Amino acid sequence: MSNNSNIKLSEKSKSKWQFIKINNRPMKYLLVLITCLFVGDLVVNAQQGPVLLDSVHFSGEKHFKNIRQLTFGGDNAEAYWSYDGKSIIFQRTNPKEGLNCDQIFIGKLPTRTDEPFTYKMISSGKGRTTCSYFLPDGKHIIYASTFKGADTCPPVPDRSKYGNKYIWPLYDSYDIFMADLNGKIVKQLTTAKGYDAEGTLSPDGKKMIYCSDKDGDLDLYVMDIKSGKEKRVTNTLGYDGGAWFSSDGKKIVWRASRPKTDAEIKEYKELLKVGMVAPTHMEVYVANADGSEAKQITFLEQANWAPNFTPDGKHIIFCSNHEYKRGFPFNMYLTDIDGNGLEKISRDRGFDAFPMFSPDGKKIIFASNRNNGGTHDTNLFVADWVE
Repeated sequence: MSNNSNIKLSEKSKSKWQFIKINNRPMKYLLVLITCLFVGDLVVNAQQGPVLLDSVHFSGEKHFKNIRQLTFGGDNAEAYWSYDGKSIIFQRTNPKEGLNCDQIFIGKLPTRTDEPFTYKMISSGKGRTTCSYFLPDGKHIIYASTFKGADTCPPVPDRSKYGNKYIWPLYDSYDIFMADLNGKIVKQLTTAKGYDAEGTLSPDGKKMIYCSDKDGDLDLYVMDIKSGKEKRVTNTLGYDGGAWFSSDGKKIVWRASRPKTDAEIKEYKELLKVGMVAPTHMEVYVANADGSEAKQITFLEQANWAPNFTPDGKHIIFCSNHEYKRGFPFNMYLTDIDGNGLEKISRDRGFDAFPMFSPDGKKIIFASNRNNGGTHDTNLFVADWVE
């Protein structure tokens, strides 16, 4: 097998087995039992010996410790902590399980290494869902869903009609809802016709920042959860979305595209008109929570997205493919709030994204293609964060 492939194991077996790379040569990975290593007919360098390769933790990922894989199979992403740091909420799709488009799940994080991660679906199973988040009371959540448009999954765009470009659909049936932990919808937060999604909450849970195209462009809005009153906080042409509040609630971070040439503006508007966007050139921005003093902090070109604050509010962690002109892989990077001191955090050769720190700053959760057995599965990983 090639050096990019793994062997799929049961979840129980994964805790006992690892992969090794012999003499650092890019030839073959052998599956071995850690407590009883057999190399077969291959000769191992007597001085160097076998080099262990932790399939979930790559060399150079110095900020990760005690990394653990939580899910095994399907596409699992956008996992976010509860305010008490004990649970996570995430979206998941897996056609093998009858989940043909994303649904929302919640689960408590294991407190022991021998305790499995278990989770349950909290959305209805109707339509497509995305961008979920806990409320501070630990009894309610928010998420976006298309279920009022149809019970079925909305159609996936035919990219061949657009030069096979990578495009995201902006389903106009998306609205944001509040539900209890049994999945009962208790409140509809958005009602405008068009795309309303990508919601996250302020530290006190009183305000929601989200993305909408209700005024003709993809902009950010901050809503008072109780009254429903809101303010548009971006107004520059381009896709403003994926926003987060800082831990003190005074600042926001998000990713945005800024089409500038006539050709770029034309393409952006034409795609938006048919409910799509091409998120291939985005940069990270920060501003005050009311949108004032907005500032671009990355100038890396390509796709820089999924930004989030570190708990102290002094740094931004985000996902980017800027090192690779082919557009892949995606890794996570850290920079200060002014865009200085760029540091590479993760090193999977596929996809690392959607990072979020635990409320106490001691752990980080993210989605990754690592250790997926050569499939396209995206799974969730949690690790202790090392400064």
